[in-house]
Amino acid sequence: MFKGSLVALITPMTQDGALDERAFQDFVAWQVKEGTQGLIPVGTTGESPTLSHAEHHRVVELCVEAAGGKVPVIAGTGSNSTSEAIELTRHAKAAGADAALVVTPYYNKPTQEGLYLHFTAIADAVDLPVIIYNIPPRSVIDMSVETMARLAKHPNIVGVKDATANLTRPLHTRAACGTDFCQLSGEDHTALAFLAAGGVGCISVTANIAPRLCRDMHDAWADGRVADAMAVQDRLVPVHDAMFCETSPGPVKYAASLLGKASDHCRLPMAPISAASKDRVRAALTGAGLLN
Repeated sequence: MFKGSLVALITPMTQDGALDERAFQDFVAWQVKEGTQGLIPVGTTGESPTLSHAEHHRVVELCVEAAGGKVPVIAGTGSNSTSEAIELTRHAKAAGADAALVVTPYYNKPTQEGLYLHFTAIADAVDLPVIIYNIPPRSVIDMSVETMARLAKHPNIVGVKDATANLTRPLHTRAACGTDFCQLSGEDHTALAFLAAGGVGCISVTANIAPRLCRDMHDAWADGRVADAMAVQDRLVPVHDAMFCETSPGPVKYAASLLGKASDHCRLPMAPISAASKDRVRAALTGAGLLN
């Protein structure tokens, strides 16, 4: 259903913090032109925690419009409130999104049964494919393979964005949920290894600034050109390192500003990245041939 190189989109903003709608739609169009195979607006990389509901809705609408049906749009609709997640998912469907990416509820720390009931309620309420976003470093909780297998039986729950960086996880998920369950990596460094363990793609931060290279790596893997895929991986590792030298999306928004795609502004509490981090980002982009 969804595969290959997908991007967790940044949300461009003006220097005074307003949404830069023109820059965002131009950025989406560039991503499509460069070969990105799926667009994910208003995830964590898109600074969804600091967007109002009206802004969240608007970004999804802008993304769907700019994508023009050329690639799927998987809208971030997660929340630590089930009712809020249902509302955001309903809007995503109405806006024309192809699926919803729903993060495990952060801060509340629900039990596995709570996770099951949360995702089931969303999938029951909205007839839209749902991808579970399992990211223990940000949400504190880790959905077990057993809970995911229970949820995979729901016809609207179609896959997972796995940001555990645990490369035994896709093996066990594949065994428990079946080969049709769409496993997408949420961790750039292990994207290629995740494919070898049964994954079908990656929702990437780095793809914001290296969409063509990320697509090339996935194409090489799909074609059986493993050495070529590994060569691209080697080229991208310093870029991955730089994109997470401080909390995302600070570094990737600065990188996008170097490429002339958007400003580097992030809303508080995300601070501007340090001078040393800026140097590191610039050096990584230059070394990878992304910046002259």
